[in-house]
Amino acid sequence: MAIHIEGLLAIVIFYVLILFVGIWAAWKNKNSGVVEGTDRSETIMVGGRDIGLFVGGFTMTATWVGGGYINGTAEYVYLPEYGLAWAQAPFGYALSLVVGGLFFAKPMRSRGYVTMLDPFQQLYGKRMGGLLFIPALMGEIFWSAAILSALGATLSVIVDININMSVVISALIAIFYTLVGGLYSVAYTDVVQLFCIFVGLWLSVPTALANPAVSDIGVTALQRVHQAPWLGKVEHGDMWKWADNFCLLVMGGIPWQVYFQRVLSASSATYAQVLSFLAAFGCLVMAVPSVLIGAIGASTDWNQTSYGSVSPKDKNESDMILPIVLQHLCPPYVSFFGLGAVSAAVMSSADSSILSASSMFARNIYQQAFRQSASDREIVWVMRITIFVFGALATAMALLTGTVYGLWYLSSDLVYVIIFPQLLSVLFVRGTNTYGSVAGYVCGLLLRVGGGEPYLHLPPFIYYPGWYVSGGVVVQKFPFKTVSMLASLLGNLAFSHLAKYLFESGTLSAKYDFLDAVVAKHSAEIMDKTTLVNRNIIGLSEMAPVKPRLSVTLAATFARRDTLAEEEDDESSPDSTHSQGEHE
Repeated sequence: MAIHIEGLLAIVIFYVLILFVGIWAAWKNKNSGVVEGTDRSETIMVGGRDIGLFVGGFTMTATWVGGGYINGTAEYVYLPEYGLAWAQAPFGYALSLVVGGLFFAKPMRSRGYVTMLDPFQQLYGKRMGGLLFIPALMGEIFWSAAILSALGATLSVIVDININMSVVISALIAIFYTLVGGLYSVAYTDVVQLFCIFVGLWLSVPTALANPAVSDIGVTALQRVHQAPWLGKVEHGDMWKWADNFCLLVMGGIPWQVYFQRVLSASSATYAQVLSFLAAFGCLVMAVPSVLIGAIGASTDWNQTSYGSVSPKDKNESDMILPIVLQHLCPPYVSFFGLGAVSAAVMSSADSSILSASSMFARNIYQQAFRQSASDREIVWVMRITIFVFGALATAMALLTGTVYGLWYLSSDLVYVIIFPQLLSVLFVRGTNTYGSVAGYVCGLLLRVGGGEPYLHLPPFIYYPGWYVSGGVVVQKFPFKTVSMLASLLGNLAFSHLAKYLFESGTLSAKYDFLDAVVAKHSAEIMDKTTLVNRNIIGLSEMAPVKPRLSVTLAATFARRDTLAEEEDDESSPDSTHSQGEHE
């Protein structure tokens, strides 16, 4: 196939623009945080905590509105067996951002954390933090690989360039400006990328609707013309499965480092909440053109187009319905601009995930678990190396692994089943400890993996009620993902209180508390008791058995010193009693 010079030129222009903005952002903010005394590594991770509403709103929206979001929404609306009723991502992720803003953004930001794993390591210790890093890392890397793979397929459809070349070039650009500028580069390029997505897709919709091969989408929404109505419907027998997937999007969309990286970069806890609400609105707005493109695909007589008489769904190309509509129903200049928008969408998600994974590794694994005395310069270099390594790993998986989407589906389920109940426990539930955390982790993992994963051809060893076999594959209609999440939460609570009772009652000797979770629950590895009381994590009654100790150095390991200073000021103010729950 001949390379489309115009399309290639459009891609080059978009990529050069994004690379320029990324480098400019790094240069503009190269001294950010130096005057305030903030470590350079923290500035790379959370942008000096001075991200404003405009840039913050764009970058948080772009975290969700990526290549998978716009392509996947169009695909589900187009597929006759699903339709708009099953396109849950826009509403699910928007509601997830609202829930995150209402309940999670304020406590995380007000306590001065740097990564999502900080509260886990504070309460459960560095070993448990390492265990929770595994599903978090899997989610970020597999997500990056999945969207890079989708980008390669998209570019090959319209521009006819080599898939491998397009994936490698896209990944290299994203890795380069992330290496140079950290969160600042990611945030500022997100502004450009989101603008490109919005303009590119909205430019494509009117021209595609005007194509004579496209029927009235208002008619095809309710009546069968070329295929089943694109509004779709949820059958009575699929209600529990639909609810399970929706809960996965809403609650499973919260415990991601890409989200909390934006929350923790906000200039205040209130700003962090507002950013979440703005991003929720942005997600809904950005989904509209994708929904319309999916509806256009379902309303098209493909025999009248250059695509051919066989529809995309019959060619098993439903996942590329958006680029197919751009190519075959829009003028060339529109399709190329829309393609640039899709490319920008992919990079806006890939760079965020790679930076998030490297931030967690450098801080919570390398620094906290292995090199507590590491210098700031050393942490910066570890971040740079891991940005390159994780980016290369995601690129290799996109090129070499045929089951990358299956891996991402499973890892995102594990984030929901394992990390979300742990986050609930560590922020809002008193009395949990490391033993309960381990038990909840194992319980959730077994119940979720036991349900199988069709995308990975992983057979189930737990057959939940209502299962059946379709095409040789076991289908689980039972909402076992949400049940696994609830079981993980209850397992954490039950085993935490059981361990506490066994040790405190003397049934088990203190020497068996090998995790230092009950007898030495508030040891130096976790956190001093004074800080725990101030944060309402433990009550004053729990102070009696252990001599209180104050370790400012230890507290500063997990929270910024200025946050601690704010708390001391608040304690001396008249309204300290009212505000104590909102600060450290």
